Amino acid sequence: MNKKLLIIGFVWPEPKSSAAGSRMMQLIETFQLADYEITFASASSSSNNAFNLKDIGVTQVSIELNSSSFDDFIKVLNPNVVMFDRFMTEEQFGWRIAEHCPDALRILDTEDLHCLRKGRHKALKDNANFNKSYLFNDTAKREIASIYRCDLTLIISEAEMDILSKDFKFDESLLFYLPFMFEDIPSDTYLELPAFEERNNFTTIGNFLHEPNFNAVLHLKKHIWPVIRQRLPNSQMHIYGAYASLKVNQLHNSKEGFIVNGFAESASGVLKKSRVCLAPLQFGAGLKGKLFDAMKNGTPSVTTSIGAEGIFGVLSPNGFIENNPETFASRAVELYSNKNLWKEKQRNGFRVVNTRFNKTHFQKVFMEQLEMLQQQLYDRRLNNFIGQMLQHHTLQSTKFMSKWIEAKNKI
Repeated sequence: MNKKLLIIGFVWPEPKSSAAGSRMMQLIETFQLADYEITFASASSSSNNAFNLKDIGVTQVSIELNSSSFDDFIKVLNPNVVMFDRFMTEEQFGWRIAEHCPDALRILDTEDLHCLRKGRHKALKDNANFNKSYLFNDTAKREIASIYRCDLTLIISEAEMDILSKDFKFDESLLFYLPFMFEDIPSDTYLELPAFEERNNFTTIGNFLHEPNFNAVLHLKKHIWPVIRQRLPNSQMHIYGAYASLKVNQLHNSKEGFIVNGFAESASGVLKKSRVCLAPLQFGAGLKGKLFDAMKNGTPSVTTSIGAEGIFGVLSPNGFIENNPETFASRAVELYSNKNLWKEKQRNGFRVVNTRFNKTHFQKVFMEQLEMLQQQLYDRRLNNFIGQMLQHHTLQSTKFMSKWIEAKNKI
């Protein structure tokens, strides 16, 4: 049987700009290895940083919001599997898939739990401890409904699996833990990477359209870098990231050694030259791509508990996890100055990637899960009454709202 996958993207993948883009490319590779014919569709406009999916044999299609043209498109394509990139695309197009391709397996890739990120951001603004009152926000009501309407939801972090299970009381059969997936780092790679003495300066990297990244850089500039600079007066802090706005560029100060460089064509190239990666994230969710890029390139890191969430498990981190700015700065200086400590933390990073994020393992178990789901789809949906109920109400509300918008746009 010809296997067809339709991915409906919230945006076009930008693997050089964001961890979400890299994640999407990993998922595409996984389906290609299982011989799926893949179509990627999005209603967003494409940027210069978007990956040309045609180069890897993926069909690209531009689609419209609130348009029956999508119905015609989906009926002709008739996919076996549909994957929604973030819950917002499921809200827009899920009811159309359910109506016109009822037998297609519907998968949601959350990227990260948006409700968790937004709740933590609000708690930070309120200078309050994060609790359920922040977690159970309006975004959660939408996102959790979307998870129930789908046959399977991909969760990138073990911490988020726990939150969905314990706080939202999800049956874990609706969820599947699928983190970042990487090739093993062979031992000879260690010898090929630049040594401690060949590296200089501190680095942080991240897409500035993602609010946690700007917040982290601002926190770094105000509370951490002055302490580091006082102790290491000749060091520099290099900031990289796509879509740096005016407020980001205004943080540049060469006299203070705080250098805003903007977009990095190669994250690996930047991190291989850097001695230490700093990621003082104050809120967020999911897995932090910058920390994985650092580990793969042998660059130890200092991050916060938010940054480290879901990465290390019971293994030792590739650096330090500190929330207090003074302690964070002290650990950064220690890591930057102590060669033996630096090498120990570098080895920890390689071990974490190889042990916890092995691509071959996760690709295999994911495809086995999909095959089982496709065989049991009827029974699975029958047992998910909450999903049936939410799907029913969505068809009655979202469907007619969308049709009203389409009709209004024609006037």
